[in-house]
Amino acid sequence: MSRQHLAQIGIPGSVPPTADSGGGQGYPRPLLRREDWTSLNGPWEFALDPRAEWSSPADARFDRTIEVPFAPETPRSGIGDTGFFKACWYRRRVKVPQLDASERLILHFGAVDYLARVWIDGSFAGDHEGGYTPFEIDITAHAKGREGVTIVVQAYDDPNELAKPRGKQDWKLEPHSIWYPRTTGIWQTVWLERVPRMRVEYLRWTPNLERWEIAVEVHVANAPVEGARVGVRLRIGDMTIANDQYTVVAGEVHRRITLSDPGIDDFRNELLWCPERPTLIDADVVLYDQAGMTIDRVKSYTALRSVAVRGDRFLLNGRAYRLRMVLDQGYWDGTGMTAPDDEALRRDVELTKQMGFNGARKHQKIEDPRYLYWADKLGLLVWEEMPSAYRHTRRSIERLARQWLEAIRRDLSHPCIVAWVPINESWGVPNLPDNANERHYVQALYHLTRSMDYTRPVIGNDGWESVATDIIGIHDYDPSPERIAGRYFAHDVVPKLLKRERPGGRALVLDPSVSHETAIVLSEFGGIAVAPRSGESGTWGYSACRTPEELAERYTALMKVINSLELLAGFCYTQFADTYQEANGLLYADRTPKFPLHSIAAATQGISLLGPNEAPAASIDGGLADMPALADMPGLADMGAPR
Repeated sequence: MSRQHLAQIGIPGSVPPTADSGGGQGYPRPLLRREDWTSLNGPWEFALDPRAEWSSPADARFDRTIEVPFAPETPRSGIGDTGFFKACWYRRRVKVPQLDASERLILHFGAVDYLARVWIDGSFAGDHEGGYTPFEIDITAHAKGREGVTIVVQAYDDPNELAKPRGKQDWKLEPHSIWYPRTTGIWQTVWLERVPRMRVEYLRWTPNLERWEIAVEVHVANAPVEGARVGVRLRIGDMTIANDQYTVVAGEVHRRITLSDPGIDDFRNELLWCPERPTLIDADVVLYDQAGMTIDRVKSYTALRSVAVRGDRFLLNGRAYRLRMVLDQGYWDGTGMTAPDDEALRRDVELTKQMGFNGARKHQKIEDPRYLYWADKLGLLVWEEMPSAYRHTRRSIERLARQWLEAIRRDLSHPCIVAWVPINESWGVPNLPDNANERHYVQALYHLTRSMDYTRPVIGNDGWESVATDIIGIHDYDPSPERIAGRYFAHDVVPKLLKRERPGGRALVLDPSVSHETAIVLSEFGGIAVAPRSGESGTWGYSACRTPEELAERYTALMKVINSLELLAGFCYTQFADTYQEANGLLYADRTPKFPLHSIAAATQGISLLGPNEAPAASIDGGLADMPALADMPGLADMGAPR
């Protein structure tokens, strides 16, 4: 393959690819796509059940309409009720396709918070616990021979229950500090899919650059005892790089596809995935029966890339790579945790890159798979983090572990994901330094995650109090760039840093086995809020300034220091966009930049756009020396709470 040929077939970095490698018009499961599907988003009948008194569809009194998939707490849903209610109900009559004897009809839910129960034509069809992961129900028996069926969904979500994964959802009636309105019920796409009885039901891709190969794992539903085969064709543009068939054994295929190694690094790099050149490999997967007839056909994609931690550095594709990430809460103005549309997800990835970042830490949320698709396609690294529970009980352990495994299984084939974070800031394990059971829990989650996916680093507890981790994540909201520089200026300070420094008032490391040579990422810092605009109130931030111009000055000064700290393997600035009362975003909630994107990008990368005789108006000596006292700034609350 020549460079000219690579350009002709659309390798990123030469000529942008024209094919949509991930799901056309918003296919809700981009890593396993079929053509025959129907979105059920749109108007559904709806009823609130504040005390969860109704137990069946016959009890529910549907008296209004909701726009799915927007949660009833959001204005876009048409409901806009942010009060306390334990349950809500949905109902919709849908047309169903005619099915032959070998076809099945599957009802999919992207995510329903928290416990979903589903009825079809009055008969109970299935349930699922967990507000952030998908589930499906085979409704063939209900649909065969009928023109339509009535779907009823009950979503049970006690607003005061703290022993379940709930992320940033506030348990108080009004959102406060860093907590946001609750999300109840359906908040991701609902869809129908007609499939063959014997079908591809799961795909996993695992690249290996050392052997220049891609491992594929295929799970086949209702496979015969013997004789079925799976064909896998990998291609970049119109160029096929592998085309093989494998026998299905016990309903599964596990194979390593060895590719032709181009050898020299300069040529290899054209084929590798990274934020600067996000080369995707399209995959066609075909299932054949014993007679060689095509039974099922799906599309997917993968990429050649590796991530690792070696010593104190993060490695991407075997080379040291500095992480420049932004904390992203994943909320939108008017639609909550649900993006307004697919274009909004794409736009968030584009804005993150335009601000000079190469990654996003999706905070306390398992994001919609369409966001991960756009991150794969456009080139953005993602840290995936499990939403926390806030009590440590046997039930909370079981709930979080089960749902975390579901999230990993859903997302581990996305090239963009480069780290897993099961716990944040000791949330749900509040007595970690003194409670052996809580430490064992975090250690168990770390090792469980590593056993599910050995190819990515795991941060057992991001922020502080590390007991098992591949990266020491530190949260430090000191507003003074000078103090930040003094704390992290050189490798020589690491022993003192890990033993004595306590950003946020918490010890950074609890387990002496966490080595001083471990990579350190300043995974939360900054959090500079701008004082409320006219008509706004209740603004919150870790520190504050009066105007966007002052934010530009302070952000530039802070990032100049952060970029100079060779000790750090990377950083993650708080945060991407204002989210409800938390006004420390680089963007407003509507994604309007607070100062020009090119200036944000230059500061993010440590490039000064100031003239040779210019200096920031606000002194950085002591952090806020030239700024008004926070108490004198209306609408800005106490800045000391942890995130």
